[in-house]
Amino acid sequence: MGFRSEEPRTPSVARRSTCAFSGSTYQHQPFRGLGRERALHTTAMPPGPSASLPPLPLLGQSMEDLGFTPPWGNESRHAGSTVRNTPHVPLKGARLANVPAQAGPATQPVTVDKDFEAVTRSHRHLYWSVAPAVLHPAVLEHARLGCALLPETANPVRQTLAGAVAESYLLAGRIEFFDLRQPDQASETLLRALQAAGEADDPLLGSAILAHMAFIPGWTDDREAAIERMMAARTYARRGDASAELWAWLDAVEAECETRCGDPRAALRLIGHAEDTLASGSEHPTPDWLDWFSPVRLSAFKGNTQLKAGHLPQARQTLQEVLDDLPPESDKQRTVVFGDLAAVEAADSSPEAACRYAVQALDQLAITWYATGMERIREVRRTLAPWQNEQCVRDLDDRLYDWGTTVSALQR
Repeated sequence: MGFRSEEPRTPSVARRSTCAFSGSTYQHQPFRGLGRERALHTTAMPPGPSASLPPLPLLGQSMEDLGFTPPWGNESRHAGSTVRNTPHVPLKGARLANVPAQAGPATQPVTVDKDFEAVTRSHRHLYWSVAPAVLHPAVLEHARLGCALLPETANPVRQTLAGAVAESYLLAGRIEFFDLRQPDQASETLLRALQAAGEADDPLLGSAILAHMAFIPGWTDDREAAIERMMAARTYARRGDASAELWAWLDAVEAECETRCGDPRAALRLIGHAEDTLASGSEHPTPDWLDWFSPVRLSAFKGNTQLKAGHLPQARQTLQEVLDDLPPESDKQRTVVFGDLAAVEAADSSPEAACRYAVQALDQLAITWYATGMERIREVRRTLAPWQNEQCVRDLDDRLYDWGTTVSALQR
């Protein structure tokens, strides 16, 4: 179960490449007529695109490989430029901007990184209250701006800017996976985030991104791929000064993957280790971007794991304590906890209590949409099938399939 590395890139247009983290293999089709078109432009200064256009890769090749001299300068490595430490993997579609792996002349002011960081920080705060479908395009465009600015900066400004770009792509990937349930798009976006973290040389941010990438196979019962990515995430965490909170969160992520892959006992051991890690503390500070984890959120992980393990009284107590301790801004997590409490009651053959919690979760979703929360409610409804003729279940169906909830679920 080794960690696969990317195959060497070749100048051929038709080639096979392996994605380092998805394990998928795909075939680039030859672009017919390209050789003839290239032969038409063999002078020292063949016509090129407008200087106002950014360098956009075509078929995985640089502008020089295609026979053009780009007005923004040579794309090859210059002496003294930033070391390229992340692979550039071709991704599907044009929705994501490339993360430049080289620096050009520093034309931006030295304050550009702090200005860009301020917007990144604002997006991070807005995530907890703004509708995901509204925030997501703004975050992606902000990341695109950062990619355009990177070639116009020099270190140390460039490294700080690259770190903020990585954070923006990480936030976009989180929205795609948890809020919109678009795992394929999230996989591509998180890979961009990892590339940017590499340009920033930030191993802790790289660790967080890799752990998010582990969720994707973990939620589809692909334990081997999930554990492989968690191994990489822990390796990156060891390269930096990881805080107790980051180590505990890595345990929690792996615990959720183990739970979804059918091993709640292993998950409970990981949760216990995370609790011990938080109790011991650490001298290293927690990064500002790690705002999605806390001791109460670890307890939420624990309650769900206890539920899957069949420890219903313990799960009920843990989840009720989580509800009491969640801060006001944790509306999305509150929806998930309501769903888990509903699942506890359904498993305990208490349909009325299960429906009460499910309706509370729907009330919360009407305020802040969260696709992961809706999945929890649908799972509960399936477990209530033996009581589907009971009035409480019919009332739940009326809420679950009212106009607003149905439209919200289908349009996302």
